[in-house]
Amino acid sequence: MRHTTFLGGPRRQIHPLLCTLGRVPGSIGLDVLSQFPAAEVPNVSEQTATSQSVAVIGDGQMGLVMADLLESNGHDVRVWGPFPDHVEELAQTRRSPRLPGYQAPESMLISSEAGPVLRGARLVICAIPCQFIRPVFSGLGEYLEAAPILVSVAKGIEVKSLLRPTEVLRSVLGDHGGPGVCLSGPTIATELVARQIATMITASEDSEAARIVQKTFSTPWIRIYTHDDLVGVEFAGAVKNVVAIAAGILDGLGQGFNAKSALLARGLAEIVRLGEAIDARRETFFGLSGVGDLATTCFSPDGRNRSCGEAIGAGMSLKDYLASSQCVVEGVETTLAMVQLAKTHGVEVPIIDAVHSVLFEGVSPRSAIEDLLARGAGSETIG
Repeated sequence: MRHTTFLGGPRRQIHPLLCTLGRVPGSIGLDVLSQFPAAEVPNVSEQTATSQSVAVIGDGQMGLVMADLLESNGHDVRVWGPFPDHVEELAQTRRSPRLPGYQAPESMLISSEAGPVLRGARLVICAIPCQFIRPVFSGLGEYLEAAPILVSVAKGIEVKSLLRPTEVLRSVLGDHGGPGVCLSGPTIATELVARQIATMITASEDSEAARIVQKTFSTPWIRIYTHDDLVGVEFAGAVKNVVAIAAGILDGLGQGFNAKSALLARGLAEIVRLGEAIDARRETFFGLSGVGDLATTCFSPDGRNRSCGEAIGAGMSLKDYLASSQCVVEGVETTLAMVQLAKTHGVEVPIIDAVHSVLFEGVSPRSAIEDLLARGAGSETIG
């Protein structure tokens, strides 16, 4: 069994009962876990999928988390990133400032050369921010063999084309790539790498590809569901980042949970309206990839989009915040894309418009909120 080091102490121990949560009807809850002694994490590779050769493209926070999960499952994991200096430092030190406390195992290939990482890979994980997928992958198709499954963990919309990440991958790679899969849901990177309980969605138009990804990523602490609404799951993961920026702005202004809960409810209504306009299924937005991911992103102190909004609400400029951040804030560019989509489809999105006005039009956060509150009140509708 291979082990991954987490600096500062051992991994959180996992109770065997976690493997059964959600599988058996009844009222068993997390409080029951205290009645059982902890056990070491089992070797999942012996219980689930056959070992796969997996290439992770992207050495940022989420890329390293995906590599960590896959390696812990006994898969052959290789990592490549677009910046050679960063990759070579990671290969030497096995540590990254983007994920403090994490140390990559020596068994994991980390290379600045794309060929050794991509050749023979059965799955290719795209952990590149949405606006950079096209330029990064445009030079990688020649290394792909046997049309591997393309798994995107990016959460955004390409501004110039208004394409979702799996659509961008398909347009760039063509026949070099296989089925597109979106892996999404409420997934704070620091919690995943600390082995805290989580659930995720693997969505694809190819049901077999979705099942393969489900088996490949499943662990005793991560429960993964398959889904066939690729449009809805991928769209939900992108647009929730815009609402999260708004949630952060409320935090920066010192507002409370009443305001934030109202924001989530009305933000969800905008997500549903705009999602249905692009042929996503309404019910998708009330599941893990919709309201689940939305809640996590808006309330977690580690959410990068919420943190960006909080800084802006407290008086920091967007330019200064982005210059000081080590991570890409996907919701900023996604705001531009969502405003374009809303105009194209004639959908009213006042919260998204308000975020756009603060980020790009020079409107103060307080004025944007006052404008929202001054709108005429009516009956509550969802969609």
